Amino acid sequence: MNHDPLAWIDDELTSLKTRQLRRQLTTRSGAQRAQQVHIDDQPLVNFSSNDYLGYAAELATFHQQSWFEDGWGSGASPAISGHSELHEQLESQLARFERTEAALLFSSGYAANTGCIPALVGPTDAVFSDEKNHASIIDGCRLSGAEIAVYRHLDLDQLAELLEQHSTARRRLIVTDSLFSMDGDLAPLVQLSQLAQQSGAMLMVDEAHATGVLGPGGRGLAEELGVADQIDVRVGTLSKALGSAGGFVAGSAQLIQWLSNRARSYVFSTAPPPPLAAAALQALRWVDEQPERRQQLLAQAAQLRQQLGQQGWQVCDHASQLIAIRVGDPGLALQLSSQLRQQGLLVPAIRPPTVPEGQSLLRISISYNHQAAECDQLLAALASCRSLVQ
Repeated sequence: MNHDPLAWIDDELTSLKTRQLRRQLTTRSGAQRAQQVHIDDQPLVNFSSNDYLGYAAELATFHQQSWFEDGWGSGASPAISGHSELHEQLESQLARFERTEAALLFSSGYAANTGCIPALVGPTDAVFSDEKNHASIIDGCRLSGAEIAVYRHLDLDQLAELLEQHSTARRRLIVTDSLFSMDGDLAPLVQLSQLAQQSGAMLMVDEAHATGVLGPGGRGLAEELGVADQIDVRVGTLSKALGSAGGFVAGSAQLIQWLSNRARSYVFSTAPPPPLAAAALQALRWVDEQPERRQQLLAQAAQLRQQLGQQGWQVCDHASQLIAIRVGDPGLALQLSSQLRQQGLLVPAIRPPTVPEGQSLLRISISYNHQAAECDQLLAALASCRSLVQ
């Protein structure tokens, strides 16, 4: 009799489906655009994308032949021969952009977090993580082997208690997202930086969803709150507002030298394709030259958030381009998302394990390229769905 060692997967997939948690991949055709995206051949207004400034499609039409002079694949890890002149230029510009001494390019934001955290703390150390941090931060904490102390979302009092409880750890690291990607709310970076200084802990902030959007220069929440120089380790991505791909860490020259030697996801990965670095360089220029994009984006999001609240939806009141409509039940989130899709709108249902049990939501991502007509269409469609939750 044949034995299938993977037979258990069928039961587990059935369980996911029963709990409204099974996911099915969809296929996009054409460019990532806000006003219209084609998913499984259906044209939809796109409220699902991280392309906040609309650069993803524009970079494709802007690209120059010089971007490909270093080839496509980099052919090796950075420490061998994969680190090209374009990578070097991008790291230099990222350091300039972040106003730090140096920066290091990773293949993704996920790789940046899972490589950076274990390079900073280990088995005799402690790491303090907000309970709603991104999965890449959670996995980085687990890979480190450090004692993990998870504090309630934005709960500074509990964090202070945990820091005191782990006062004898060799090293201590506080790590947080700045703009939380599911709820769209913001970390209290001023108070976190004060706690870090008082306790002698390192502070690491992931600005993935804030880079290019928040702050006078688009450098993120730390810049907006005036505490950028108090953040020891700054993480960002090139794949969201910057419209390219990859992640980075910015900080002191000493930090970057250490990570280039000890961050395993950097040392043991092939360097990103040089043309991706060229695209990110162009996006950084646009962020400097086009402040009106982030200003218009945030103004549009604020107006939509206010109008959704007036309709009776439970939304977060933080000023960001991400709007979460909390519904609780995963089945209801799926039903609402399906209803919106039938009306030509792509608004994803976010369910566990992406969010905790009982906290399923609709996640609306606003782009600079959304016009008033698309937002009005979304408002009208959501108004027609109110009966499902009343």
